[in-house]
Amino acid sequence: MKQKSACILDGYVDEPACLGVPPYISPYIRTVAGALIGNGYSLQYLTIDQVRKDPGLFAAMNTADLVVMIAGVTVPGKYLGGTPATLTEIRQVGAQLRSPKTFLAGPIGFGYSSGGGQKAVKEAISGFEYLLTGSPATALDTFLREGKTHGTFDYRRENPWAVSGAVVIRDHPCFPWVMCEMETARGCSRAHSGGCSFCTEPFYGPPVFRMLEGITAEIEALQRAGARHFRIGRQPDIMVYGASPAEEYPTPVPGRVEELFSAVRGAAPDLLTLHIDNVNPGTIARHPEESRAALDAIIAHHTPGDVAAFGMETADPVVIAKNNLKAGPAQVMEAIRIVNQAGMKREAGIPHLLPGLNFISGLAGETMLTFDLNMEFLAHVLASGCLVRRVNIRQLMPFEGTRAFSENALGLHQTQFRHFKEQVRKRFDLPMLTRVFPVGTVLSRVVVEEEGSTSFGRQMGSYPILVGIPLRIPARTVLDVVVVDHGMRSLTAFPVPIDINALPPGTLAWLPGVGKKRAGRIAARRPFSNLGEFQALVGATPLDAWLTFVRSPSAR
Repeated sequence: MKQKSACILDGYVDEPACLGVPPYISPYIRTVAGALIGNGYSLQYLTIDQVRKDPGLFAAMNTADLVVMIAGVTVPGKYLGGTPATLTEIRQVGAQLRSPKTFLAGPIGFGYSSGGGQKAVKEAISGFEYLLTGSPATALDTFLREGKTHGTFDYRRENPWAVSGAVVIRDHPCFPWVMCEMETARGCSRAHSGGCSFCTEPFYGPPVFRMLEGITAEIEALQRAGARHFRIGRQPDIMVYGASPAEEYPTPVPGRVEELFSAVRGAAPDLLTLHIDNVNPGTIARHPEESRAALDAIIAHHTPGDVAAFGMETADPVVIAKNNLKAGPAQVMEAIRIVNQAGMKREAGIPHLLPGLNFISGLAGETMLTFDLNMEFLAHVLASGCLVRRVNIRQLMPFEGTRAFSENALGLHQTQFRHFKEQVRKRFDLPMLTRVFPVGTVLSRVVVEEEGSTSFGRQMGSYPILVGIPLRIPARTVLDVVVVDHGMRSLTAFPVPIDINALPPGTLAWLPGVGKKRAGRIAARRPFSNLGEFQALVGATPLDAWLTFVRSPSAR
């Protein structure tokens, strides 16, 4: 008897508490894979980017008995590793799959918008026979057994699927440089008060925490499959793992956080990346001692370069009150200080753990004053000496069922929004990057994602900094680099060691203090035999420790 076949098409997801855009792979993909395997299906996994490049893959999908597409973006961003499926593409996929049963699942069920600044429209999407609601994996299993398309979240059912579906990561185009987004909870403690006006996480209800045994079993399976990069990111606030689900601002239980991260380390002793994502600054400000202990527990087991993403949204107290936001500016500032105290220490040249800030424009109550208050807050952060890894700024994309869908300031302050974004990049991001990644900082294991005259890559991690390397380097190359310059949201870096005699003349100009004219003199003078000869021409530089003098220019 022929084995039943299935295909998972990854259209990528991005939610407040879940990321599945390459190099990330979401828990949805892995649990759906496990549910299919458990129901006796052979499995093919494809991404929307692969289908864009090779439409011939539709022929292979049409031979399957069923196809499940996972898609949906509720917090739009800018991406390097992949581009989430658009509504038009999702419809086109459904239209071209005529033979298999077709299922659509993921946050696309909440609605769709082409970008920030527009309402998300919730409507039936043509081409697909079934929309899986609730838990995609449980919904699919329920359909295969009972013909129903809704699945109630149930970790007892999903944990075995997460384990058996771990093998799907081997088919990810980025493998083995794939980041596994790990789930520790569903739901948000702030659902008790309705949550932030714009957020879709309260749709999942109050938090239900995943048991440690299920998490570690999945980590072990992922490591066996070849995973070495993990982010404990699928929850609104990692600080409150294992805390009381009955409170809006639960008191962290540092012992439970310690158990979690210690168990992850034990389950994946060969891991290369262990990072976090969401942290509620309101939790830290309200429970500073317990939060500091929880942060210490994370830092004891994670890997450096980590980011605690703060959903600040605004520094305007009027907007905060109207939208039931998590914390005021004084509380966020206190949370920034506490995370800096815990995580500013550097290892291998980079800080262990820094906060990241999220701002949203278009919330109810926003005025022109809002943008001034936001800039004043960021100026205060700069003056404090605290470090912030990154600032994300986006426009509201409200979904039906949230208060922001009907109460918002969409389209009212476009000029001010654009000016604010530009000012943050120039007046905050650029000086902050020079503090976080000073010239001479070495970044290890940068994965090149885009080849060109300037090649672009990133480390594996939570919000890794974009690195431009002014050399043509093949994609998927992994190398260590040293920082030579700063952009507003990126770095320029050279592979280390730096062979002065082999660098192209145009690349020499990026060396600190060199410039185009001196680069010409360096190129004309080469080859140099040693550092002393080089310093006699250009003087000492912050990169001298990384210079080498091996090849002659003719060897290029």
